Amino acid sequence: MLRAGRKKKDMPSGLFVKCGGCGEMVYWKSAEQLLQICPECGYHFRINAWERIGLHTDEGSFEEVDAQLTSCDPLNFVANKAYSDALESDREKTGLNEAIVCGTCRIEGRPAAFAAMDFRFRGASMGSAVGEKFVRLVELAMEQELPLVTIAASGGARMQESALSLMQMAKTCAALHRLSGRGLPYISVLTHPTTGGVTASWASVGDVILAEPGALIGFAGRRVIEQTINHELPPDFQTAEFLLDHGFLDMIVKRGEIKSTLARLIDYLS
Repeated sequence: MLRAGRKKKDMPSGLFVKCGGCGEMVYWKSAEQLLQICPECGYHFRINAWERIGLHTDEGSFEEVDAQLTSCDPLNFVANKAYSDALESDREKTGLNEAIVCGTCRIEGRPAAFAAMDFRFRGASMGSAVGEKFVRLVELAMEQELPLVTIAASGGARMQESALSLMQMAKTCAALHRLSGRGLPYISVLTHPTTGGVTASWASVGDVILAEPGALIGFAGRRVIEQTINHELPPDFQTAEFLLDHGFLDMIVKRGEIKSTLARLIDYLS
């Protein structure tokens, strides 16, 4: 049975898929039964925004907001293809208008504002529409006095929108500062991969920051850093485990335990 939000065309083309952790070929149905986690090494396969919603919120409780918002093409940007064409292609492929899904929900009975990013849409990069949807959700959380929970998975800022994309870093953090001033909790969950401008802004300023095991989390890429500092980095650099050891994360939580952990944290922080 396909989980909510996962279309048949999104599924692996064969019975087996190569694991990004151990490199072994994994029988896909075995991984699906474990919430799309490798049964051999525990590697967490990437899942989409609606699957996140299905896993981490109470069934039937999620009410999406601002689904109609989508980026335009202010620069008439063209690379291998026009940016406007790429956006349209991703809308058709994913059924989403943008790389983030926002709304209100319940998490084990607790009301919350909730956002999940979807890597299928432009690598879950943050453009003007993603930033605007995020800020509107923060404002909704303040209006309804809700805790905020976000699930990040991103390739960074969407450079096809240039400064309009980069300004979302300051815009989202300013909104979260207002949320904090109202005494409302913000829990950030980082998944594989969370990089670039999203890492450098709203994903890293939660009252509590969680991550899935093995998630790649960082700003610049490993090779860029090594070439800049002329020094070889540790093998586990930018993994969730490395960041936990160095104080950047508060907890690493397996996918099946995230919902219950969020519920406990909401109780504690509220």
